[in-house]
Amino acid sequence: MATDIKDAVHAFDAAAVMGLLPTRPRLLALGEPTHGEDTLLDMRNELFRQLVEQEGYRTIAIESDCMMGLVVDDYVTSGKGTLDDVMERGFSHGWGASAANRELVRWMRDFNVRADNDGRPASERLRFAGFDGPLEITAAASSRQALTGLHDYLSTWVDADLLPTTAETLDRLLGTDDRWTDPAAMMDPSRSVGQSADAGRLRLLADDLVALLDAQTPHLITTTSREDLDRARLYGRTAIGLLRYHHWMADTSPARMTRLCALRDLMMSHNLLAVAARGPALVHAQNSHLQREKSSMQMWQGPVEWWSAGALVSAQLGNEYAFVATALGTIRHQGVDTPPPDTLEGLLYELPDDRYVINAPQLATALGATPPAHRVSPWFGYATFDPAHLPDSDGIVFVKDVPQS
Repeated sequence: MATDIKDAVHAFDAAAVMGLLPTRPRLLALGEPTHGEDTLLDMRNELFRQLVEQEGYRTIAIESDCMMGLVVDDYVTSGKGTLDDVMERGFSHGWGASAANRELVRWMRDFNVRADNDGRPASERLRFAGFDGPLEITAAASSRQALTGLHDYLSTWVDADLLPTTAETLDRLLGTDDRWTDPAAMMDPSRSVGQSADAGRLRLLADDLVALLDAQTPHLITTTSREDLDRARLYGRTAIGLLRYHHWMADTSPARMTRLCALRDLMMSHNLLAVAARGPALVHAQNSHLQREKSSMQMWQGPVEWWSAGALVSAQLGNEYAFVATALGTIRHQGVDTPPPDTLEGLLYELPDDRYVINAPQLATALGATPPAHRVSPWFGYATFDPAHLPDSDGIVFVKDVPQS
């Protein structure tokens, strides 16, 4: 069967990835089937370096807290802080401990320093963005940082009479941060403050602050930097997204977890669209956040399905969005051994080299009407590739074996 699919299989490099696409997309997304494996992240780094240097991509966005990501962006663009501090404070989900993520940040800063020496303009500098919301599967942050950041910006540049509230009122309504971040609220909606009177008032004020920001855009775009305005917009959509998420954490209906998963990816999509508005960007996250199909997960109360960030962004950008999934053969240190030969991963595992770029729609055509079996993951941390997704994926990067980092 390998002979039948050989025309869809290419050597691993940026040129092969771009060869899958009719034009250079504004957002080029690379997925991963599992988190925390430096082998996959090293591969990402290699591919993204080539795409930056050969194709002119100028933002790298990863599945990390969008607010914390500002710390990383400040470092790679201007050298603010130290690499150690940035890795500690600039990433969520524990990603800052990854040697591959550290190397990515170090290289991005080095690229910009070299850019300065070469005389390239600031618009050519490489940027970093986190595009996840400030939340984990077990908890969500207080909206304090986002709300106060937006209010501070507007207080500086807009007539005080137009402000819908004061900093003191926001502080009083927010209260202590720990009442928002209580991890017990994920399993027990009654522990959430998201539908309290204070939270309801904050949602209205956040909406009014964002409306004021939008209404004052002609003034703000001429009196402040575009960078500061974009950051204020990030504060605004993050505050609204967090307050909406907390509201539904307090929900007791059967649709609660479906809503929460959908709202997280909706926040991701808004951040990705903002990144795309700035220029060509590379994106990295779990396959399920970037695919064009619905995502699904088995949770404690049963299965949930929702539209991924990739599906939402693709609906907005069309061909300006491209998605390349990553699939793999083995992660033996996690109990993921040689894939069964009747699965897609098993078919690709028979190929001789260690990694490939594969034209997914072409592979789907070569396989015909009967796709391979869907591989069953023996480990909860690894999500297999669904062969039914081949026609709607632009490509696959296949990695034969993932050794222990």
